[in-house]
Amino acid sequence: METVTQLTNQLVASYAKAGGINHLDGKNLPSKRVVTELTCGLLRLLFPGFFDEKLIHSSEIKVETAALLDSILGTLEDEIRKALEYQTPAGLAKSDVANEAHKLTVEFLGSLPRVREILQTDVDAAFDGDPAAASKEEIIVSYPFIEAIAVQRLAHELYLKNIALIPRIMSEWAHARTGMDLHPGAKIGTHFFVDHCTGTVVGETAIIGNHVKMYHGVTLGAKSTAGGQLLKGKKRHPTIEDRVTIYPGATILGGETIIGVGSTIGGNVFIMDSVQPNSLVIYDGLDMRVLSKADKNSGLDFQI
Repeated sequence: METVTQLTNQLVASYAKAGGINHLDGKNLPSKRVVTELTCGLLRLLFPGFFDEKLIHSSEIKVETAALLDSILGTLEDEIRKALEYQTPAGLAKSDVANEAHKLTVEFLGSLPRVREILQTDVDAAFDGDPAAASKEEIIVSYPFIEAIAVQRLAHELYLKNIALIPRIMSEWAHARTGMDLHPGAKIGTHFFVDHCTGTVVGETAIIGNHVKMYHGVTLGAKSTAGGQLLKGKKRHPTIEDRVTIYPGATILGGETIIGVGSTIGGNVFIMDSVQPNSLVIYDGLDMRVLSKADKNSGLDFQI
């Protein structure tokens, strides 16, 4: 036991020396394990029958949904209360934290029908945009993109309510599972689809319009994060307007960068400036070129 005592003393000494990575004697933080379990339960509510181990008959759906909602409501309320105690919003008295946690939980769960409506458009976009898809059932049950975007849309609702920690725990769980890093702060429109999705990164302040299709390895990032915390709250990531297609490996950076409506971004391009609507951006092996889709004399096929 002497060895264990020595190891314990060394480790406890490091707690005092490197105290910035301790969380001792403070408020209890939301549990990563519990938030993960809650996320799985929320996916069951969003896609009944797809994330369940047994078939749910339509005659049972009301009872099954009520039971699952009741379980999630109580547990999620506890985790949101912990998040509010950790980072109490300005103007909220500590004595009101419990009531606020209940209110936010009910509001969040009330948003699920609306989230489902948006996810329906994502499933439609995935099916319409992928000739390899055999059915919409295949997309929901097997495409990692659907899990990633579903979790992001859930986490975004909590992010908008300024709930600390929980949205990021959710999105990072999905990131680890799918290889797609969607920050909960990103604003993403309807009919969104990322084919393959591995290695795709979308930053916190990115704005993505409707009917946007992206491929694997795309980055919507910041030009620089050298300013660190001084950049918090500022628009750092690009805006992608409606009906844009972005091919694999493209990197688009900067909060002032706008990719105009109807544009196509070719693979492996690097963009830090805005692109006019209906543009085609390509890398020909030597230089990046920005062309207009209206230019029929270019000899290029603009079909996407």
